Amino acid sequence: MAKLLYRLAHAARRRRGLVLGIWLLVLAVAGIGALGFAGQTTNQFSIPGTESQQALDHLKDKLPQAAGASGRIVFAAPQGRTLAQEQQTIDGVIAQIGKTEQVAGAFSPFVTQAVSQDGRIGLAQVQFSVSPPEVKESTKDAIKNAVQAASNSGMEVAYSQEIAGEMVAIGATEGIGVVIAAIVLVLTFGSLVAAGLPLLTALVGVGIGIGGLYALTSVIDMSSTAPVLALMLGLAVGIDYALFIVHRHRKQVLGGMEVNESIARAIGTAGSAVFFAGLTVIIALVGLTVVGIPFLSVMGLAAAATVAVAVLLALTLVPAILGFVGERIVSENARAKATAPEQKEAFGYRWGRAVAKRPITALVLIVVSLGAIAIPAFSLEMGLPDDSTAPEGSPQQRANALVTEAFGPGFSGPLVVVADLPSGVNPQQALGALVGKLSSVKDVTRVVPAGVSPDGTTAVLQLIPGSGPSTEATKDLVSRLRELTGEVKSQTGSTIGVTGQTALNIDVSQKLSDALPTYLIVIVGLSLILLAIMFRSILVPIKATAGFLLTVAASIGAVVAIFQWGWLGDLFGITHGSPIISFLPILMTGILFGLAMDYEVFLVSGMREAFVRGDTPKEAVVDGLGHGARVVTAAALIMTAVFFGFVFSHDTVIKSMGFALAFGVMIDAFVIRMTLVPALMTLFGKAAWWFPRLLDRITPNVDVEGETLARHIGQQERHEKVPQPV
Repeated sequence: MAKLLYRLAHAARRRRGLVLGIWLLVLAVAGIGALGFAGQTTNQFSIPGTESQQALDHLKDKLPQAAGASGRIVFAAPQGRTLAQEQQTIDGVIAQIGKTEQVAGAFSPFVTQAVSQDGRIGLAQVQFSVSPPEVKESTKDAIKNAVQAASNSGMEVAYSQEIAGEMVAIGATEGIGVVIAAIVLVLTFGSLVAAGLPLLTALVGVGIGIGGLYALTSVIDMSSTAPVLALMLGLAVGIDYALFIVHRHRKQVLGGMEVNESIARAIGTAGSAVFFAGLTVIIALVGLTVVGIPFLSVMGLAAAATVAVAVLLALTLVPAILGFVGERIVSENARAKATAPEQKEAFGYRWGRAVAKRPITALVLIVVSLGAIAIPAFSLEMGLPDDSTAPEGSPQQRANALVTEAFGPGFSGPLVVVADLPSGVNPQQALGALVGKLSSVKDVTRVVPAGVSPDGTTAVLQLIPGSGPSTEATKDLVSRLRELTGEVKSQTGSTIGVTGQTALNIDVSQKLSDALPTYLIVIVGLSLILLAIMFRSILVPIKATAGFLLTVAASIGAVVAIFQWGWLGDLFGITHGSPIISFLPILMTGILFGLAMDYEVFLVSGMREAFVRGDTPKEAVVDGLGHGARVVTAAALIMTAVFFGFVFSHDTVIKSMGFALAFGVMIDAFVIRMTLVPALMTLFGKAAWWFPRLLDRITPNVDVEGETLARHIGQQERHEKVPQPV
């Protein structure tokens, strides 16, 4: 691999104009594709085959007008007035909405008797003729324009997510991380030219990745979170991968190597590590497809594609741009510092010696402290975003607050019951018996018939729980209703299924929760195999995987403490605790696995290189950490800054995802890889590099350290020195 990348780098540098032109063309095509073919993303999540999805599919067949998206509009009269005094205005608004494209029906709170006891708050229903992802933005805008008449009359008007239609937005706050990353790069390299290169290639990669994703939204159902996740990872790994290569190149040039040769060797050595690190991230993300959840598979593939672009850019565009930059990659100041005598020993060496001196103390402190941080993970509750988790003051959040205040929390997340009525019985009589039975179930506040199919065989009912959509009580109610299917059949003759957005969210969360252990097993197995191949060792993969599991546990614990329990909520803009987004743990596990292996590869490869060179195991640990600590510190700070920039997002999903990844990278880089790993490697001694002979014979040599490349170049140089016969 190292020799192949060495030759690729030489080719990219020699034909740098062509390489640059090709990448700019790809960027332009991605941008044009995004502008010309971008469709809608969605905040709705579903999984084919779940009980709620099966019931919804059955409803679409029998009563299609009731199976579309359903939105809510809340009207609140000013203090001292009631909605009855505003009825004419409200009826006019509802009538206008009813004429809107894609609206199957709009129902006034006076018709459905959904007015609070004090007469101040009313709940109107809007039934769409299409599914949530198919509702056009123009339809939502028309409804918002219609309700403006009520707002102008002095009423407060709020509406649910289905009408608000605000997708996850990428705002200016996310740029904070990029600014911090730029500062770290300047401090690391001491040169604007060297610092600008990783930023430039990362932005090109993100442009291609995000442009391509938005172009695909016209043919693929994509979560609104997927492009933001791709942006996060594309920026983070794009900057880091270029950073590792540029750092190696500068180090070689300062050591006296000719610039063009240094470019090729940097790609052959650091580029090999980048390739395998990127491959690990890609495999972990593509591995999300094994859990069989479509929206999660799309998110994983979208992020994996962006990482793949970042790797390709690092291996082709970076050497091309380095060819343009030439000697300017190293400033005169950097050259002077490199040749100055009695330079102060780098922090990495001092830290490595401190850890190697007291490895057991370091080990105990880390395990105990991370174990304590992980304790909240045992209280993990998972759910999907709803109107209660919307940004404070948004129409969705206000609608949820007003509905809860006027009618109770259950009205914020009604369940939908689809019933096949018994044959030979009057539909209204059968429906009455079913309403009576369902009303007697514990935690059911209200059951309202919502329609019967034209042939009288299928009915749909709205069931109001006694608690909010994200609570354990509502989850228990859904389970209870499904367990009562047989009893309901025997007593009423009707066969029921439970669906609706609340039930769909509950089923999706449960499926994700069930998939997490399987995915963890796949990731752990993958980690052991990849690292065994890379380092030809048994203990190194076990140690790396154990450290990764500590990182995941601590990260989940921190997320639960802040986003579920509400600790330090004011600091992070969290007004109240709520269940953790159900796909966050599995997504975070895959991403952190890939990123953790990045730092493992860069640090441990340096330790192995020193050990192979003849250093004692303890000296190899100190030397590997001393050489790699500066660049890994810079890379980790950059990645943490990029992820942390998303913590300031107004969207709870992005906020929690950014925090989880920022915290995880910080813990894994500084606590696990730069402290726990050297402590364990010191304790292992020579045993760290033991590898059974049988495995050694059958394991491919991937040459992460570039040993084969070094021998190849040495042979070439010796051959060139031999006088050729005349």
